[in-house]
Amino acid sequence: MDLQKIYATRFIEEELPTKNKIWKVLCTEFFSQFISTTNTIVDIGAGYCEFINNIDCHKKIAIDLNPDVKKFANKEVKVINESCMAMHSLADNNVDIVFMSNFLEHLLNKQQVFETLQEARRILKVGGKILILQPNIRFLPNNYWDFFDHHTPLSDRSLVEVLEALDMNIVKNYPRFLPYTTKSKLPKGIFFIKLYLKLPWVWPFFGKQAFIVAEKK
Repeated sequence: MDLQKIYATRFIEEELPTKNKIWKVLCTEFFSQFISTTNTIVDIGAGYCEFINNIDCHKKIAIDLNPDVKKFANKEVKVINESCMAMHSLADNNVDIVFMSNFLEHLLNKQQVFETLQEARRILKVGGKILILQPNIRFLPNNYWDFFDHHTPLSDRSLVEVLEALDMNIVKNYPRFLPYTTKSKLPKGIFFIKLYLKLPWVWPFFGKQAFIVAEKK
């Protein structure tokens, strides 16, 4: 499967400035509450680096097998081209935050999901957190499969179950957080995104992605 051709069709580079503006708001207005400016953060499956470029922290690491990721990472981001299931460059108990966005569904099966989460736990310090933004198949039983490279069905409940099996403490679980894609019909202006984030009672009406925070015991 030529994923680069698929992604080139799905993700148009000209859209990146708009997406980065959206992610800047998400990082400053929401994700920052779980992150300190002194933290070391690993972004697994960093892609176009929208999160890791925009989050405010001490040290930034992007993990992705795609060598093109270096083209999109800011200069302060260390890019490591390694498997999410074997991050040999990162020591045990060494980072504060592991972040994953729209990534786990691309793994081939649940065994790979388990091994990825297990590896994420390994590199976390005690008290460190995994932050997962993930399409929730409970609310996308059909649309979840609209993307050719979606292989593994996951819900907030199944992710909570596996994280707890890995001896992680669930800090937050929002089954419905963000719309499925940035191409949704919701307004994308910065004002409307900020307003949406401040109105969690609205999320159940539009949210198709889960957001989960789990802490290493």
